[in-house]
Amino acid sequence: MSAQKTAGLVGVTGYTGMELVRLLAGHPDLKLVAATSRAEAGKRLVELYPYLAGTSLSDIVVSEPDPAALARSCDVVFLAVPHGAAMDTAGKLVDAGARVIDLSADFRLRDDAVYSQWYNLPHARTDLLAEAVYGLPELYADQIKAARLVANPGCYPTSAILGLSPALQAGLVHTEDIVVDAKSGATGAGRKAAVPTLFCEVQDSFRAYSVAGKHRHTPEIEQECALAAGAPLTLSFNPHLLPINRGILSTIYTRLKTSASAADIRAVYETFYRDHPFVRLLPEGTLPETRWVRGTMYCDLGLALDSRTGRLIILSAIDNLCRGASGQALANANLMLGLPLGTGLPVAPLVP
Repeated sequence: MSAQKTAGLVGVTGYTGMELVRLLAGHPDLKLVAATSRAEAGKRLVELYPYLAGTSLSDIVVSEPDPAALARSCDVVFLAVPHGAAMDTAGKLVDAGARVIDLSADFRLRDDAVYSQWYNLPHARTDLLAEAVYGLPELYADQIKAARLVANPGCYPTSAILGLSPALQAGLVHTEDIVVDAKSGATGAGRKAAVPTLFCEVQDSFRAYSVAGKHRHTPEIEQECALAAGAPLTLSFNPHLLPINRGILSTIYTRLKTSASAADIRAVYETFYRDHPFVRLLPEGTLPETRWVRGTMYCDLGLALDSRTGRLIILSAIDNLCRGASGQALANANLMLGLPLGTGLPVAPLVP
């Protein structure tokens, strides 16, 4: 049996940090040995998260971030801090010899000019953009295994890219007139208090936001979908806020460019994800629901062929905190450390 691996977590107080702690508490081969937060330094993790009582992580003392110390003590470091701040910290960690999984957007976009346009910031570590690997295991597992720096995908992009990649790669659909109509739970907005995500603002309501090409995940979805299609593309991405804690359901509208039947399309998806157990193509006539993936790494896909309009409608459900952030980061860490992809990741959803 190989020696247990060690992990550090920079940014322990947000929802993604909280989810990572939850998952690492049950990981058999990866031990959290360092958790950092400038605001909460000196506190024990159990003081921040009482659910850790009785676990091996409860007495970890939160410390100030120290890249050199983290690089010495950790086989992998998770970086769960906001975009803009992550690029500097990630750079220092990599410079110190650490292997890093960045959950922010700072290394997802390959073109620094595109990053600056959408995030209104100059990129401070353009030297690392070329080597950062986009952390979607179904597409880049081999590169992730050898990476020093992994850019963990965004939640909305994960659902959209997994839904669209097989159809685009096979040339089943046109690259224009793609509409990604996505809905997310409120945790997707982060843990920082803000009026639009207060309970009384979200509960018993449903609204769209950042529509008409304004959401920052748009270029990330377009970047990866263009690679799958082998040609540039522009799509319409329109997100909505659901009155639930966690989960994303994306309804993706495409136009068929072939005379493929429903059986032909299904065969393309079955072949594409045959060796990828965390993507589940649901039986014909069954559509995805957020509750069936809650707390897991699964992406559930459903396909509906509208012969009247010539559209292929792809439905994709994930948990935004697990598959869309922390669980995917843990899967990437498993690959980087030579562990099976699903080690320490839940296989049953949190239901009801």
